[in-house]
Amino acid sequence: MPHCIIEYSATLDGDIFTSKVYQGALDSMLFEPDGSDIKVRALSYNSYIVGGCKTDFVHVTVRILFGRSLLQKTVLSKSIQAKLSELDLVSCSITIEVVDIERSSYLKWLV
Repeated sequence: MPHCIIEYSATLDGDIFTSKVYQGALDSMLFEPDGSDIKVRALSYNSYIVGGCKTDFVHVTVRILFGRSLLQKTVLSKSIQAKLSELDLVSCSITIEVVDIERSSYLKWLV
């Protein structure tokens, strides 16, 4: 079910992040074993400031349905971190956050 949203500076190649984040979410073992419920998308930014200057960044937001424990959320973020750390990024700020989605207001349908 997770929605993994990768935001990154446009000077980086976004295609390198999607498979790493997908694999990190899959490796956490918190979702379907075949990964069929993991959704990953990436957005690049041309306009940004990090710490007062234009430094490369990657920020991953993982939105999951409410109900996971703090330990499970930590496992998820660390699993994604492990995959992203395999990349040869230099002078780049990398952050990951796991955010709860309220079950009562979340809607999904297939058309």
